[in-house]
Amino acid sequence: MRDMGSLSVGPALLLLAPSRASVALQRQVSSAATAVAIRLTGLLVDVAVLRGLADPTAEQLLPEEPALVDPPPASAAAVLLVKLARLLPAAVVAQAHPDAASRAIELGLLSTDAADVLAYPAEMGHGLFRVAETAVPLDGAPDARIVAFREPDSGVEHLAILVGRPEQTDAPLVRIHSECFTGDLLGSLRCDCGPQLKGAIHRMGEAGAGVLLYLAQEGRGIGLVNKLRAYAMQDRGLDTLDANRALGWGVDERNFLLAATMLEALGVPRVRLLTNNPEKIASLTALGIEVVNRESHEFAPNGVNNQYLATKAARFGHMFK
Repeated sequence: MRDMGSLSVGPALLLLAPSRASVALQRQVSSAATAVAIRLTGLLVDVAVLRGLADPTAEQLLPEEPALVDPPPASAAAVLLVKLARLLPAAVVAQAHPDAASRAIELGLLSTDAADVLAYPAEMGHGLFRVAETAVPLDGAPDARIVAFREPDSGVEHLAILVGRPEQTDAPLVRIHSECFTGDLLGSLRCDCGPQLKGAIHRMGEAGAGVLLYLAQEGRGIGLVNKLRAYAMQDRGLDTLDANRALGWGVDERNFLLAATMLEALGVPRVRLLTNNPEKIASLTALGIEVVNRESHEFAPNGVNNQYLATKAARFGHMFK
């Protein structure tokens, strides 16, 4: 805050995503807004208060009624920037002093153009490049290879697991799987990710060919730590959709352009998509991948994830029949 004060003119503002602001302030906020701006004055300029406004799992302290103001022009870029860093979608901002850019360098701070931030998701998807490939025999798919792709600039890596020779197969089985540390690695019962991952590999092994795209988009794109926060909100009674929104995230923050770019690079333009999610079908189709058929990928509830699966069907439109 001290550095911000030396680089800015006018009062500091707290930007919140509209869905988070609605919960934190307990008032209706237009979902059409890119961000909600709160003027930081008096008792609101306190780390514990700011943390509570940004994070519903932290202690909720609101010593005075916040004053809402019009968000500044670069608000959408500011919120997107912290989202790209997998932080809570909240940011303290202020109007920059005319010479802020040069003074920021003296303080060891970085500066970036708002337009570059807004353009980054598309550039990230189109700019993926292959960095490694090797054979990795898998249980249920001994003829498997892993091809690693890396995002430009960020270093985030996404994996394509190739079973057999899908590039030589017309419309092979394809599964888009977002990484899930808790489900894939630990065997969490809160979701169905682990069974979906292993089941997809076995089905591709039986079919003789397939591609599993393992995307670094944990928690529908919000990151592992935020997913754990969302779990805490679910333990308080929210479902998986409302928990994400209470944190300020969208219903689904994933970027399926990554998947389309990887399939194009692998020479797989036509697919039989292993999914229950209509959004994946629509996204791949819009991005130029021909989905010739949907293959159901359903697993029975385990007694813990029953409500999670019911929410995916009722509120996300997943097709379980």
